Amino acid sequence: MSGATRGATRLSYAAYGLLGLPLAMSALPIYIQAPAYYTGHLGLALAGTGWVLFLSRLVDTLQDPWLGRCIDRLHGLRLKVWLMAAALLLALAFFGLWLPPTAVRGSGTALLAWLGAMLIVTYTAHSMLNIAYLAWGARLSQRDEGLLGASALRELAGLVGAVIASVAPAYIFAGGGSGASNLESSLSIYALGFAICLVIALAALLLLAPPWNRAGDVALGWREVLTRMQSNRSFRRLLLPYFFNAVSVAIPATLALFFINDRLQSSQYAGAFLALYFLSTAFGLPLWVALAKRLGVLQAWRLGMLLAIVAFGGAALLQAGDVWLYASICIAAGLALGADLALPPVLLAGVIGKNESPAAYYGVWTLLAKLALAVSGLALPLLAVLGYQPGMGDTGGIAALGWVYAAVPCLFKLLALLLLRSMQTFAPDHSLLETPS
Repeated sequence: MSGATRGATRLSYAAYGLLGLPLAMSALPIYIQAPAYYTGHLGLALAGTGWVLFLSRLVDTLQDPWLGRCIDRLHGLRLKVWLMAAALLLALAFFGLWLPPTAVRGSGTALLAWLGAMLIVTYTAHSMLNIAYLAWGARLSQRDEGLLGASALRELAGLVGAVIASVAPAYIFAGGGSGASNLESSLSIYALGFAICLVIALAALLLLAPPWNRAGDVALGWREVLTRMQSNRSFRRLLLPYFFNAVSVAIPATLALFFINDRLQSSQYAGAFLALYFLSTAFGLPLWVALAKRLGVLQAWRLGMLLAIVAFGGAALLQAGDVWLYASICIAAGLALGADLALPPVLLAGVIGKNESPAAYYGVWTLLAKLALAVSGLALPLLAVLGYQPGMGDTGGIAALGWVYAAVPCLFKLLALLLLRSMQTFAPDHSLLETPS
């Protein structure tokens, strides 16, 4: 392959990966920023917010397999219209999530209903884009190196988006607290910036990225799709550890700002902590890709889980003011997150047959990720039962926050690791999924 050809390939993969940036921006506020924003700034009750998060995520979870089947039937212009409609819907929902109308702010019930509606619309639009995007990536190349490269670039762009979505709202809330109008103006600019990023990234995908290689893809009926998935032993064995691992990531993501604000009492560093976490993930991402090429994707993911358990387990013992200790945990846990982001999609791509419907598989895959997010929403009413309330100094509630934030996720991560340790190498047709001989 000539240097010009390699450069063109890298450019096209970068064009594909760019959409990961706005998709991450619209994902992170949902399960990190939105709960703290609606309880801390808009005055919603913690338990009610948690139940709205759970129910809206549950609704979103149920629709993903159907969306995947719809996407499998889209080609050419119809696929482009689908993606553009989803992007428009996502941009509008993102705006509505951050800027609820004044009329609903005076009533807790109305504000809860608005939050639920905006979350459902955001989740739906995000799924419409993300499932098609992941399925597109799975067919970019029939070579494992291409899959790893596309996955890494996609997740790297996503991490940039996650850093932006970590720092920008924290900066806005810190600087806009002097007046509601200033806060709303800043959030409007933030939502507009997101919409611009989304338009640019989608244009790059449609105009510059490698085309979706649909050779061998087939659009099947529900019964045949389910039959093929059920008979795919490697796929079935991958689902439970993926789900447990997703729960282990979703719970601390939901509780991160509560932990920083009330357990560490360091709300002024919230944006910096989140940025450090995701920058560490970005730094570790190419290292995990290189390690996967050397040891195999499955073994590399196991090591990433072990690092996360070791790094994150001590967070439950932190006290107010332990800023530097928490920063070190953010770095180590962020490095481990790189394995969770880059490697599981490669494992999934490796178990999808050449004559199967990739979007249907990714519909089930995202269903589990959304179900994990739904489960993480239950951490808020659980904490309310245990006596924790945001901004209150109750000792028992603060202690419960630490254990639910750190110890419970480590338990789920350990379960996922044990399930993966019991698995032998699967999908032998993809050498990167195996330990090289």
